[in-house]
Amino acid sequence: MDLLPMAPMGGFPSIGSDTPTTVTPVTHISNKAKAAIVVRLLLNEGADVPIEDLPEELQEQLTKQMGKMRVVDRDTLQAVVAEFAAEVEKIGLSFPGGIAGALSALDGKINPRTAARLAKEANVRETGDPWVRICEMGADQLTPVMEEESIEVAAVLLSKLDVPKAAEILGKLPGPRARQITFAVSQTGSVTPDAVDRIGRSLAHQLTAQPLRAFDEDPVDRVGAILNSSTTITRDDVLEGLDERDEGFANAVRKAIFTFGNIPQRIAARDFPKVLREIDQADLITALAGAPAAGMQATADYILENMSGRMADSLREEVQDAGTPKPADAEVAMSNIVTAIRALEASGGLLLISSDDAE
Repeated sequence: MDLLPMAPMGGFPSIGSDTPTTVTPVTHISNKAKAAIVVRLLLNEGADVPIEDLPEELQEQLTKQMGKMRVVDRDTLQAVVAEFAAEVEKIGLSFPGGIAGALSALDGKINPRTAARLAKEANVRETGDPWVRICEMGADQLTPVMEEESIEVAAVLLSKLDVPKAAEILGKLPGPRARQITFAVSQTGSVTPDAVDRIGRSLAHQLTAQPLRAFDEDPVDRVGAILNSSTTITRDDVLEGLDERDEGFANAVRKAIFTFGNIPQRIAARDFPKVLREIDQADLITALAGAPAAGMQATADYILENMSGRMADSLREEVQDAGTPKPADAEVAMSNIVTAIRALEASGGLLLISSDDAE
């Protein structure tokens, strides 16, 4: 495109200037032409203009308008930029256009159910390149799509992925399916950009659309957390009832539960010194004293074995002096110890051994 050399920016009113400037609107050219002039000037000045963030319709209009134009005289250029600067100075606050922009601005500030309902009612179309989100997903998440989608769609998806991830996914697929998809890649040369975009948006919606959940935690984790804070009698009774109703769910809950009796299986010996620093001394003495009566002598022995000999001997003496506590007091002390361990885990200071590995 042949345009006249642009005038230096110093000749235009500066945005934010304290000196009011009277600007005569340029009336002999359209607003579309003015926009094209401003964009062309900014690009010439090396500015990073995020035109791709505009709706596609506006991108198309801008491109067509720039294609129609040839040269702009210096006076017109100065007048258009002065008018543009004056308009920008008047702006006090701007809002995102449409429901899509509003939902983006309010992301995380309004109820997810409300946001999903508004997006559905307005038929909001996601903006941005869907393939960016898809390519950021892991092979485990994308492999089922490669297995379930049509060969043609799978071939497009494979073509858009980086080579290492594509190779990893192919290695997870059955041989015949992998061969069909790789052959179909050779047929993707005639696929149009619009078709690739539609496929990407469909896959992105499929992969990211998750049903709204009333609870943040999984049911197993919720029940496990509740039983963690329950008494032993209540916990055993509930688990027995769950065994009768749904043995699989009961077993999953058992794996989610962490109690005083699980300490030997779930805490590595090397991590025990940091655990001891978080436990109240009085709770530790009461729990150790009550462990034999509660059938948890193995836990008490494990704790004493994983501390210095001097500290262990001192604790044994204190436990002996304390005598046997009431079962309720021992249970409270054990619960306090478990709570301290859970807090240490939540803060990242401790990694519990998974129940599967412990088995």
